[in-house]
Amino acid sequence: MERIRMNLPKGPDTLCFDKDEFMKEDFDVDHFVSDCRKRVQLEELRGDLELYYKLLKTAMVELINKDYADFVNLSTNLSLRSSVSEGIRAVDERMCKQEDIRKKKVIVEQIVESHPDGLEIMYAKLLEFVPHHCRLLREVTGGAISSEKGNTVPGYDFLVNSVWPEIVRGLEEKLPSLFNPGNPDAFHEKYTVSMDFVRAFEQQCGSQASVRRLRAHPAYHSFNNKWNLPVYFQIRFREIAGSLEAALTGVLADAPAGSPFCLLASHRTWSGLQRCWSAKMFLPGLTHRLWRLTLQLLARYSGFVRELLLRPISNESAKDIKKPLVTGSKDPSVTQGNGEDQGSGPSETKPTVSISSTQLVYVVADLDKLQEQLPELLETIKPKLEMIGFKNFSSISAALEDSQTSLSACVPALSNRIIQDLSESCFSYLKSALEVPRLYRRTNKEVPTAASSYVDSALKPFHQLQSGHKDKLKQAIIRQWLEGALSESTHKYYETVSDVLSSVRKMEESLKRLKQARRSSPANPVGPSGGGMSDDDKIRLQLALDVEYLGEQIQKMGLATKDIKSFPALAELVAAAKDQATAEQP
Repeated sequence: MERIRMNLPKGPDTLCFDKDEFMKEDFDVDHFVSDCRKRVQLEELRGDLELYYKLLKTAMVELINKDYADFVNLSTNLSLRSSVSEGIRAVDERMCKQEDIRKKKVIVEQIVESHPDGLEIMYAKLLEFVPHHCRLLREVTGGAISSEKGNTVPGYDFLVNSVWPEIVRGLEEKLPSLFNPGNPDAFHEKYTVSMDFVRAFEQQCGSQASVRRLRAHPAYHSFNNKWNLPVYFQIRFREIAGSLEAALTGVLADAPAGSPFCLLASHRTWSGLQRCWSAKMFLPGLTHRLWRLTLQLLARYSGFVRELLLRPISNESAKDIKKPLVTGSKDPSVTQGNGEDQGSGPSETKPTVSISSTQLVYVVADLDKLQEQLPELLETIKPKLEMIGFKNFSSISAALEDSQTSLSACVPALSNRIIQDLSESCFSYLKSALEVPRLYRRTNKEVPTAASSYVDSALKPFHQLQSGHKDKLKQAIIRQWLEGALSESTHKYYETVSDVLSSVRKMEESLKRLKQARRSSPANPVGPSGGGMSDDDKIRLQLALDVEYLGEQIQKMGLATKDIKSFPALAELVAAAKDQATAEQP
């Protein structure tokens, strides 16, 4: 029963276990671990146990410190017995000091009587932690204890040697929870207000020498050492890193509405960077740790982007041949790549998570946006560094530039994958040129006057890239992708058209030889009928119309056909075929 009555210090809300479990009479380690494993992995359980162990250690030290003074006095008294003569002299000296302290205590009591609730008000206000708390503390301190009264005893620093130790003792006895980092938000507020009070107290000292004596006083160091900043930072680290890792794992999610980023992973990376240096989290004593965390977040995001390059692109076009891989919508069903498969049983056996080409576009857009905002982050960090006297801003700028370079290095590989995907999507339609001969041979189809529909289908991904992402990407990036993808697909298209025309020519020559061999045959069954255009010439004309239309659409996209690899050669090839087809007409 005694164990249950004990009060353990409160831990952060993120702990995966209930601290009161340890105080149960029937507590069993195996059962405890087994129960926790149902909720979290062993590694996370170990991390939570280590964190709570540090909290317990802090609480234990505070408990020991309550009786530490008595222990020191006992040790001192025992050592004094080793020498009777020295002991007598020490007692005499102590009695003299006791008398001096008694006189000063009378002065303190007189001052307190002039403002009887002074210290109580101070403790109460510390507990409230309202915004105007420091001002009230300065008023209480200035009204009840002034530097002028400190000179009542010549040669004695009253504020440093009498008032400050009493304040620290009062805080330790009346507000023992003041230094508990278990609730990081409350801890940050308590620490900030307390440090404001310390600075206000220093302003009450009569001189710089008095301030130096205060900062060298054991009670001053004791007060500062009670704030367990490393544990507070560890809790904050787990909050930020845990939130980011959740967004980096598995299927990518969209950023929340209103975010300047497209993906949740990018959004949380930037929000984590901002949070490190925000007024609600930053503490001057943790500047070096927060700077390291800043670089770690950027490095983690850079590694995440490189990991995305290893994911296969989800083949959305295989589900609907008319649906291009790159769209302008942030519809979750599109941006999550294999989101449809995630809900079905067979997908759970897939070893890798795919990524849609839309998401690849979002990654590039987010990389560009993040690099744009890093200078803004630097301007946020600089004032915080100045607070601790740091002046070497060039090293900070260089480190951020290195992170920026690491992010930029990911863009070319991402662009290549996007270009390749666009090219494959485009050519999957352009290769329909192979079907043109079948449309005209022995079909008596009319002479073609317009381009084939497959050309428009092939250009849809490019139109949607321009219209759907123009507000997210720089035009230079879009232009680079368009030219790259069109160059690759047009090169393949040139080879396809060349093969078709070559096949047509061979077929035509074969028929001519056959005609010559059958001189008795009065007509060419596949040649002109009544002076009309032959099937072979219709094929040539159709391909020429297709290529001409493709060139017109490329120009409408703001591109020059001369900048598209193989297009000039393709245009020349079909122009010659068109001339041949029309030259044979009467």
